[in-house]
Amino acid sequence: MNPFLPPGQQKDLVLASRSPRRIEIMRGLGFEFEVEPAPEHLEDGLDHDDPFAIPQLLAARKCVHVSERRPKALVIAADTVVIVDDRILNKPANDAEARGFLRSLAGRTHVVVTGLAIVGHERGVHIEKSARTFVTFRELSDDEIARYVATGEGRDKAGSYAAQGVGAGLIRTIDGCFFNVVGLPVSLLIDMLREV
Repeated sequence: MNPFLPPGQQKDLVLASRSPRRIEIMRGLGFEFEVEPAPEHLEDGLDHDDPFAIPQLLAARKCVHVSERRPKALVIAADTVVIVDDRILNKPANDAEARGFLRSLAGRTHVVVTGLAIVGHERGVHIEKSARTFVTFRELSDDEIARYVATGEGRDKAGSYAAQGVGAGLIRTIDGCFFNVVGLPVSLLIDMLREV
């Protein structure tokens, strides 16, 4: 059990994500929960003038969808993006795009934004918030970028890197929640669950 929440508050938790990193963080915190991923098509067709608003909107969309299937549960959903120059860097389509993403991040500061939503259909619960972390990369040579991309580590990750893996070597500083960069802002999650 998670020691930061009352035992009665930890019943019927559902994580609406297939992300192994989010699952690992939740388990590491001692949460008992089920995993029921939201369909990937829910990420399609969302357009907004403010790129910083998109992760929260996507998290809410996923959360509501799974909550309608699991009305008695408290559903948690998250969506993480990397933003540089007001442009969202999602998961790379291929290695060439991954190299381009990393070139645009090299020697600069970008923002990792995770939208977090908690919905309990029958409990009348609907909370949405987001967390921001500022990440500064070292200057990177084209060879370093190519070698990192060849590891395959960043293929399924926003911005094409993993701060918790080999990609830690790309980073000079992190200002904010490290776990937000991994995909689940821990302190925000606990605060939101306590609010519920």
